[in-house]
Amino acid sequence: MADVAISFAKDFLAGGVAAAISKTAVAPIERVKLLLQVQHASKQISADKQYKGIMDCVVRIPKEQGFASFWRGNLANVIRYFPTQALNFAFKDKYKQIFLGGVDKHTQFWRYFAGNLASGGAAGATSLCFVYPLDFARTRLAADVGKAGSTREFSGLGDCLSKIFKSDGLRGLYQGFNVSVQGIIIYRAAYFGVYDTAKGMLPDPKNTHIMVSWMIAQSVTAVAGVVSYPFDTVRRRMMMQSGRKGADIMYTGTLDCWRKIARDEGGKAFFKGAWSNVLRGMGGAFVLVLYDEFKKYV
Repeated sequence: MADVAISFAKDFLAGGVAAAISKTAVAPIERVKLLLQVQHASKQISADKQYKGIMDCVVRIPKEQGFASFWRGNLANVIRYFPTQALNFAFKDKYKQIFLGGVDKHTQFWRYFAGNLASGGAAGATSLCFVYPLDFARTRLAADVGKAGSTREFSGLGDCLSKIFKSDGLRGLYQGFNVSVQGIIIYRAAYFGVYDTAKGMLPDPKNTHIMVSWMIAQSVTAVAGVVSYPFDTVRRRMMMQSGRKGADIMYTGTLDCWRKIARDEGGKAFFKGAWSNVLRGMGGAFVLVLYDEFKKYV
């Protein structure tokens, strides 16, 4: 029992540390991605002030909000990302025992592949249940384009959580949760499932060159990110709903959000910031590689 606990703790530590480092490194890219996604639903960004694309966003953020604002919401992201990734990686192995027990990856390939998909999706959905309010706060803080003081919607993580809780209750902190679960299952299934399957088919997975591991991980995160991106856009838009009242509410629900984005902005709107997401995914790929390397020494 002690060995199991130690192994679980090692998984938790390795995944969390690797995730926190890589997430901080790509925080500016992620903020650009989030602003492009939610600006249409922001009360602070009028139609004539909306960002025209990635470069416009990158140039205007430091001019209008200061260079440090690229990391706005990063503290919430690190706090959120540590338990999210650590739990994902830790539970992934537990779910693998459930879904892949007794399965031979060479003679039962499709069962092995399906088991990896199931374990990855289940791990992501489970951890999301615990950390969603932090994910919500990270989005709202990143979407806050006020320069300073009274022009900011929230002064920090605690202020964001308390204001939304007072306004909308616990439900407000879980706005968009349902579509998030759908998206996270799709993303994590590919993120973990395809990665583990690809590595498992290598001759010597434990001694694979780090560049090969990185290339596999990069391809996986890019594909998974694009496939699940529309779900991410809808959930971010739903998060922007919290705190709104009456006629100020843009979407009556998740399906209404899907419909209005498609009708008013077109299909491309579901992929706003997607290229930024691919760049940001380099950090996600690096996490997978760091995790495998870190586990060798702990």
